[in-house]
Amino acid sequence: MRVPRKIALVGAGAAGVLAIGISVPAFAAGDDSPSPAPSSSSSASADQGKDWQEKAKQAREDRQEKLAAALAKELGIDQDKVADALAKAQKEVAADAKTQRADQLKDRLAEAVKDGKLTQAQADAIIAAAEKGVFPGGGAGWGGGHGPRGGHDWK
Repeated sequence: MRVPRKIALVGAGAAGVLAIGISVPAFAAGDDSPSPAPSSSSSASADQGKDWQEKAKQAREDRQEKLAAALAKELGIDQDKVADALAKAQKEVAADAKTQRADQLKDRLAEAVKDGKLTQAQADAIIAAAEKGVFPGGGAGWGGGHGPRGGHDWK
């Protein structure tokens, strides 16, 4: 069965109108204004980083307070007592995690020395730098709580 030419043209025209109807609003929604030039001041980006860190810290503290209040209510215990217990437990868990990250780093470095990718002196220097907090995450090991090694497998 053959489609009459008029029907084919009308169908093609309708498809074209539909395509234009979809693309024009999307194109019009685009921002024609020029992007701001990056700041030449590194202090501006440092300030933004500090602002973000402060907001994140405040959000953690707020969640901690809500958790302590909910646990205190559920257990019928003073909220301050629960908050103190949570803080103590978190410090212990953080210390264990820091030790575990340091051990994992040492294991990876030992493997790299064994494979000839690093010298023992280089591995020792990396461990010393990690222990002094040179790497992100504030101490021994890498990561800083953003998943295992920042989500990358560096082996």
